[in-house]
Amino acid sequence: MRRRLAQVEKELPADIQLNIAYDNTSYVRQSLFEVAETILIAFVLVVLVVFAFLREWRTTLIPVLAIPVSIVGAFCVMAAAGFSINTLTLLGMVLAIGLVVDDAIVVLENIYAKVEKGMAPVEAAVKGSREIFFAVIATTVSLGVVFLPLLFMGGLSGRLFREFGVTIAGAVFISSFVALTLTPMLCSRLLKTQKHGWLFHATEPVFEALERSYGNGLRRFLRYRALALVILVGASGIIYLLVNQLPRELSPLEDRGRIWVRATASEGVSYDFMQNFMDDVARAARDMVPEADVMMTQVPGSGGGPGIQGAVNNGFVRIFLRDERERSQQEIAESLQVLQREFTGARINIAQEPSIGARRTGQTGVQFVVQGPGVEALREVLPGFLEEARKSPVFTFVDSDLKFSKPEVQVSINREKAQTLGVSTLDIAQTLQAALGGQRIGYFILNGKQYEVVGQLTRDFRSRPSDLDKIALRTASGDLVKLNNLVTLSETSSPPELFRFNRNNAAVVSGTLANGRTTDEGIKAFEEIARATLDERFTTALTGTAKEFVDSSSSLLWVFLLALILVYLVLAAQFESFLSPLVILLTVPLALCGALVSLWYFSQSLNIFSQIGLIMLVGLITKNGILIVEFANQRFAGGAPTRLAAVQEAAAARLRPILMTTAATVLGTLPIALQLGGAAESRVSMGIAVIGGLVFGSALTLFVIPAVYVLFHRARATSAQVPAVPLAAPTLP
Repeated sequence: MRRRLAQVEKELPADIQLNIAYDNTSYVRQSLFEVAETILIAFVLVVLVVFAFLREWRTTLIPVLAIPVSIVGAFCVMAAAGFSINTLTLLGMVLAIGLVVDDAIVVLENIYAKVEKGMAPVEAAVKGSREIFFAVIATTVSLGVVFLPLLFMGGLSGRLFREFGVTIAGAVFISSFVALTLTPMLCSRLLKTQKHGWLFHATEPVFEALERSYGNGLRRFLRYRALALVILVGASGIIYLLVNQLPRELSPLEDRGRIWVRATASEGVSYDFMQNFMDDVARAARDMVPEADVMMTQVPGSGGGPGIQGAVNNGFVRIFLRDERERSQQEIAESLQVLQREFTGARINIAQEPSIGARRTGQTGVQFVVQGPGVEALREVLPGFLEEARKSPVFTFVDSDLKFSKPEVQVSINREKAQTLGVSTLDIAQTLQAALGGQRIGYFILNGKQYEVVGQLTRDFRSRPSDLDKIALRTASGDLVKLNNLVTLSETSSPPELFRFNRNNAAVVSGTLANGRTTDEGIKAFEEIARATLDERFTTALTGTAKEFVDSSSSLLWVFLLALILVYLVLAAQFESFLSPLVILLTVPLALCGALVSLWYFSQSLNIFSQIGLIMLVGLITKNGILIVEFANQRFAGGAPTRLAAVQEAAAARLRPILMTTAATVLGTLPIALQLGGAAESRVSMGIAVIGGLVFGSALTLFVIPAVYVLFHRARATSAQVPAVPLAAPTLP
């Protein structure tokens, strides 16, 4: 399009200039550029965190090589699945950067520990990868199956996150293959038993002190391991509390640099009135918004929103903001609310484009459907419903698509008088049609152009109901009689259009949310008003973004539960035990608690992005539990005297890889949480949920999971060792 515009500009006269008033692709290009930029930042942060733990560039190179290999492999998966490079697939790449190094880090750390003890690099690579093989497969499969339910989701959530889930899962599975093949090979070639550099010797005491502190703290905690159950119960209580308190919405409102100022006047106003009104509104908006780059005014404002049906009684001013500005789009829209009080010639609504959903409507609020037995029944209750809704502080603007504002003159024929004078009903109808209908009679050609011939009275003789008194028609005797002798006029009002929802007469009431209000609050406000103003004849429903919000919330809840079940079944099959997976899954409430507390602390909402982050945590946090439980089982099978000693040794041995993988994932997700760029508002809640859940969950997992591991295995051992009670021998008489 831009190339075509450049060609057109070359052919234009010198006094004509073309400018692009509206380009919907600019935001898309900006968003894609910022996500690509975030990928680079995440890559650098992950490399730094790996180097901070390994402190040698040769060693750091081994897991870092897994990133480009896995990312290229993920692009191959996208190509095979027919996906495009878009915001969500690139967002999956950002999160994948912190994940694809996890398996390579775990394998490297295990091989590296054996090389440090004097084992040959080749032998260490074989034994170390064989020892860690099961844990890598278990963590990879558990993370991959988390995204499996997303493939079968319908509706908006399924369309949005199907490509996102497949991209991450593909990258993770490829990284697992790389970790078990390329990483051991590189370890056998690059790792050497040699003296470490000054950086390693300077920082190693810090890591050793950290390991000693953790070991001592874990031993003390395991003395009072029943506290682990108290922590789990407390975390579950916090989850229940915050789930009910956090605001809910479909998606956070993004700063797209676009604001709609819509106006709807009374039926019957002229085009000139509406055009002058919108020009006055545009001039006032220009003075209030110095950040405006382009302003576009249109009358009629066809399409988009209640009452906007292409009639001349409505219009809009669309404001496009500059990228470089101090005020946000939301702040500017809030300041424009004063236009509703200053311009009373029409109802003005200040709207912003929703982040996802039906953006063409320009509505960011709640669409609430009121269904009734008929139009007259809706006429009775709708004004009261709208009056109560407009009093609610949740909304700044409330309107309905069903209006009873169209003036109408009903003509009632006096049939007895008409029959006496010899005038038929058809004569009266044809006379009114010829005078007012504006029928096309024919065509004529003048100067090579064809024009229509329209039969109609001039505007001076048809603009008032009293003008009908001047119309005359002939009787059967050939005399003229005035029309007002044969008809009676009555003025009333009727809907310009009638609407149906699910085959029922209905009205869609749209409410624009006030600043800081969420979709969930808007739905609850409308439901309370409906209970107070509607009787049993009426039913209600949701449509638009409100329906998408409810459907997405219920779908994601089932996806979360299904992800938990799938992870448990996969781990049960891999561990050949029902107890070990249960211990591992107890990491989930700890991570969820941290994620919800983080969302609450940073004033974020539960939306489609943050909920996907919560689902991701199921797979991410179970990695830590798998590493501890699997190594504890290996240590116990290898001769550890008790489960307590085995889990203490396993937790201490897995401390560094757990911290390293957690830090890599956290820093890889950090650019998302920091809202880098103006197109990242919707993704912030996902980043905060993932980081908060990982940090909080990993910290507690290092203590809670070993304690629960000991408690559960001891309880099973106790139940298995309960002696059978012998039956009393019968007493002989």
